[in-house]
Amino acid sequence: MPNALERLKQKTTDLRALEAAMGLLNWDQQCYMPKGGAKARALHLSVLSRMHHEQFTSTEMGDLLAQAAEEAEPGSTDEAMVRVVKRDYDLATKLPSELVMEQARLAAEGHEVWVEARANNDFPRFAPILRRVFDLSKRVAECLGYQDHIYDALLDLYEEGATRADCLAMYEALKAETVPLVHAIASRPQNDDSFLYGEWDVERQREFTLKLVRAIGFDLERGRQDVAAHPFCTGWSVGDVRITTRFGSYLPSAIFGSLHEAGHGLYEQNSPEEWDQTPLAGGVSMALHESQSRTWENLVGRSRAFWVRFLPELQQAFPAFAGVDLDRFYRGVNRVQPSLIRVEADEVTYNLHTLVRFEIECDVLTDRLSVDDIPEAWNARYEQYLGIRPPNDAQGCLQDVHWSGGMVGYFPTYTMGNILSFQFWELLTRDLGDPYERIARGEFAPILGWLREKIYSQGRRYTPKELVRRVTGGGMDPRPYVEGLKRKYSEVYGL
Repeated sequence: MPNALERLKQKTTDLRALEAAMGLLNWDQQCYMPKGGAKARALHLSVLSRMHHEQFTSTEMGDLLAQAAEEAEPGSTDEAMVRVVKRDYDLATKLPSELVMEQARLAAEGHEVWVEARANNDFPRFAPILRRVFDLSKRVAECLGYQDHIYDALLDLYEEGATRADCLAMYEALKAETVPLVHAIASRPQNDDSFLYGEWDVERQREFTLKLVRAIGFDLERGRQDVAAHPFCTGWSVGDVRITTRFGSYLPSAIFGSLHEAGHGLYEQNSPEEWDQTPLAGGVSMALHESQSRTWENLVGRSRAFWVRFLPELQQAFPAFAGVDLDRFYRGVNRVQPSLIRVEADEVTYNLHTLVRFEIECDVLTDRLSVDDIPEAWNARYEQYLGIRPPNDAQGCLQDVHWSGGMVGYFPTYTMGNILSFQFWELLTRDLGDPYERIARGEFAPILGWLREKIYSQGRRYTPKELVRRVTGGGMDPRPYVEGLKRKYSEVYGL
């Protein structure tokens, strides 16, 4: 009879198959499913979620974990696998099956309502769903338990060990450094980006964005790009990773959205093949994942060197750019100006967008703010932090897909990812020399190789904080991020 470790591995492989089925149904819903399928899809996902939860939280799984923990050699990948499964098991066993089913059903229903409400600028249509989302999130947090703040339990689901107190300290440190930079930039003549808006042929956008993601290393033999209302990345093995983008009148939205999601995709495609379909596969946390999407979107994609390589091809695809030189294009895509849409925000003001969402989530969870009052609270905070007020809810509190899927506690990980991306880039530069010389020549393999060795190949073997420590020698540090922004934008704006 196989030992406990082998039986545990087989059990988790079976569970991964269920997760893949649910993931495929979610991907299909966001990319291809007809609107009329929403009710049935909600049922399918809720049933599969219940089946997965009941199998995962079974007495058999608990016994296997206890036995496997005794068999695993200290310091081995088996020991790491047991630790990962044990953490997930401990969290899952605190949640009743009916709550898991209700979350899955609501996420499927909520996505369709959100798409409709956003398209029609109709927050009242979405409000009942959002009220249920926050009610369920409160129930989840109470089941999981927490010491200091209800937000801690939800944030920990996305970033193990992170707390609301960590977020408060992080945002305060960033505001102290970036607000003066925003003011200094505001005193300078604004960069022109009007040439980036227009009626851009969708098929040419598709071809150009595919060219970019292929160039940086995203393998289209093991992945694909589709269109979604809100871009995302998903996947079920190193051989099947799906990214999405969206096309519109602002061309950089498709370009940088594709690079962003390809960054997530590179993390997943470069997980060790020997760990595929095991609990050690894939990205270890959302902050680590976001560090990679932001690396490829901003540190690579928004660099001058990147457009030394690709502006001629953009001009060939879109003749309207024929008269736009490199300097004008570079300054245009790095324009700093308070804006309404998070995914299109510049690097300097981006974190204010996640701050708004973090504060609103905390207030709703603690009953300091009602769901019905979210639009006004959102608009007031945008006016306070960014100096602009959304003209409607579609460009305000309805812009993100996350709440419709029940993802409360997620948004601070975007900012954590921003910080980590600069920390890793500083070390990459130390080891490889100036990466921008390679980027200008279209040589991305050394960059991808460094990230694969240091981050992607580690999968979930270490906790997020331990992986950061192993790569950087310490914890998350905003210093490289702040200094990097100051250096770049002092040059862009002549400060």
